[in-house]
Amino acid sequence: MNAYDAIVIGGSAAGLSGATVLARALRKVLVIDAAQPRNLPASYLHGYLSRDGMAPNALLAAGREELLSYGGEMKETKVNSLVQESSGAGFVVQCVDGTTIGTKTILAATGLRDELPEVDGLSEQWGLGVLHCPYCHGYEVRTTAVAVLGGENRPFTMHQVLLIRQWANDVVFFPNEIVLTEPERERLIAFGIRIIEGRIARVVSAQGRVRGIELADGRIEARETIFVGPRFIPNDELLKGVECAVGENGWVTVDPAGQTSVPGVWAAGNVVDSPAQLINAAGAGSRAAIAINHYLLEQDVQHALAATRTLAGNRTIAESASGQPLK
Repeated sequence: MNAYDAIVIGGSAAGLSGATVLARALRKVLVIDAAQPRNLPASYLHGYLSRDGMAPNALLAAGREELLSYGGEMKETKVNSLVQESSGAGFVVQCVDGTTIGTKTILAATGLRDELPEVDGLSEQWGLGVLHCPYCHGYEVRTTAVAVLGGENRPFTMHQVLLIRQWANDVVFFPNEIVLTEPERERLIAFGIRIIEGRIARVVSAQGRVRGIELADGRIEARETIFVGPRFIPNDELLKGVECAVGENGWVTVDPAGQTSVPGVWAAGNVVDSPAQLINAAGAGSRAAIAINHYLLEQDVQHALAATRTLAGNRTIAESASGQPLK
């Protein structure tokens, strides 16, 4: 049933990087990708050595071309379920298009989804005027009027509002759902951040650009860029479906090479590491692929040993039956 040495689920930076390493190691590898990368709304990527300012889809196109050039394969569909073989010797991947594919190992690079605060007009500007990562976009918006909008992800947001002040001089914090302590308020004010209390009604946009934030009482604060702290929801249903261990934070746990608690299953990128940027995700995919190849190598050696021992045993039996040593 094992048609592939490895199936990589997810074809963004982590998945393509890992798959290419495996293809170059002469492993038969298939990437299954639903073509829904997390950074799809973004026009440019940053922080990726030699690719700064490149369109995200252009990076993925280049990665796919490299993978295919080394004999890797790609299939565009969504994986419906992942099942471990009863023998424990591999896995069956079932896709929504009805295909069923066997593999010795799995690399899950399924990423995460960003759950934004429920504010009218916010999601429409996601990846454009509404951002979350200062390291990805802070330099580009450093001269704009910036708002940081509070939500459910309190720890992330309280760090984010201070961090973005490193780039931008004009920063306003809208706590929204966050109740500030006095020490927090003192820190923000001391660092040059204005605070505007009140419930947020909507994001004001015009001509496809953010223009401001309107509060429930009708006040409008002119802003050009909005940073938010989404809730990061890992796309880890497949991993949990094969009973990969989960940590106290609810995320699937992996070792430094991305190996889960289930032998033969690795995970890399945002599905197990929410802060990982593209370049980190690509590195994690490469690291996991090397570990997968070593795992497969040991299987190859064990199979060779078993075959050799079987041959030697058959030879001994034949010699005993004939009473003569075989030549």
